[in-house]
Amino acid sequence: MAAAVRHIVRRRLSTAATTTPVPTPGSVLNPSSPSTPLTSREKTRLAISLLKSSPPPPPNQILSICRAAALTPETHIDRIALSLAASKLSSAPDTLRDLASTVLTPRHAPHAIVLFGQANLLPDAISTFQSSPSTRSLNALIFACIVSGNHTEAARVFQTFPDSHGVKPNTETFNAIIKSFAESGTIRSFYSVFDEMCKKGLKPNATTFTTALAGFYKEERFDDVGKVLELMKKNGYGESLPVYNVRVQSLCKLGRSGEARALVDEMVKKGTKPSWVTYNHLIYGFCKEGDLEEAKRLYKEMGRKGLVGDNNFYFMLIHYLCKGDDFDTALGLYNEIAAKNWVPCFSLMKMLVNGLAGSSRVDEAKGIIEKMKEKFPDKTEGWKEVEEALPH
Repeated sequence: MAAAVRHIVRRRLSTAATTTPVPTPGSVLNPSSPSTPLTSREKTRLAISLLKSSPPPPPNQILSICRAAALTPETHIDRIALSLAASKLSSAPDTLRDLASTVLTPRHAPHAIVLFGQANLLPDAISTFQSSPSTRSLNALIFACIVSGNHTEAARVFQTFPDSHGVKPNTETFNAIIKSFAESGTIRSFYSVFDEMCKKGLKPNATTFTTALAGFYKEERFDDVGKVLELMKKNGYGESLPVYNVRVQSLCKLGRSGEARALVDEMVKKGTKPSWVTYNHLIYGFCKEGDLEEAKRLYKEMGRKGLVGDNNFYFMLIHYLCKGDDFDTALGLYNEIAAKNWVPCFSLMKMLVNGLAGSSRVDEAKGIIEKMKEKFPDKTEGWKEVEEALPH
């Protein structure tokens, strides 16, 4: 009897093995064309697209996607995908632990620590640090505390872990805790930490000062902004473009875009040319303040200087143009970036299409819908609904 049962079990297992094919990377990442060869970058891009889908994939599928794409923290785009996966797995800690153990090797401990932080699993981040303490892991752990929003824990780690785990802090360790101060409204602690840093013989770098500047601007401590600028000079750092960009961005966040514009004029007089990032901050600031005319003027000025933003810059500007009912300029901008194969998200394109239709430009709206259906077959049903709701 026992032999017969074993024979049946073996036969069933054999049948299951022949009838259930092992999933390939292509079948997981590109089911519509599973046999198409994919480069590692293409795999990662498909993984990011799947991880961003709505509704999000279930935890076990997220794990399959990451494994199929063979993600590794060695490349920037893979780190983006891993971060996205971690943020989706905050409610499935066991799956994230599987991901960390199967995708990341022990030398990737700092990356695993950050992923646990992004998923609000600080106990796991701490235990990963303790199993492999190093300066890099310490810096990653402070950053993990920051991304999880636990600044009290960041301070505790900074104050106690170097001595208790025999790890020497470096400049990046101090920069990380200064970032925590800047984000938690306690930037006044910058000076004592800066003094401690110098006493340890560690040299501050540009990030030390730009992080402090952003924090003091955020708390509107403008006298301290001046003090930090003086400290920079004493330590051999002039007001470089990155410093100006942080100051411009900080002023724009405070709704003081006019002052930011004046700062850029001052910067140019001193011989520093603005970058597209400078214009991005200014244009975003004026858009947020409802001054679309100044935003458009700055965009034209940016074009005359031959500066080109990234896709998110254009998506941001199209969003505010649509919000301000300037669908004509928004359409022109969309046509400009469509040539680069940059396409805004469904909700933004829907806003543009509905705005054009509401401005008696139904044919142009329908033309965009047809292009969207061709480009994104998975969104066809959504675009059909939009089209049916257009005026006839």
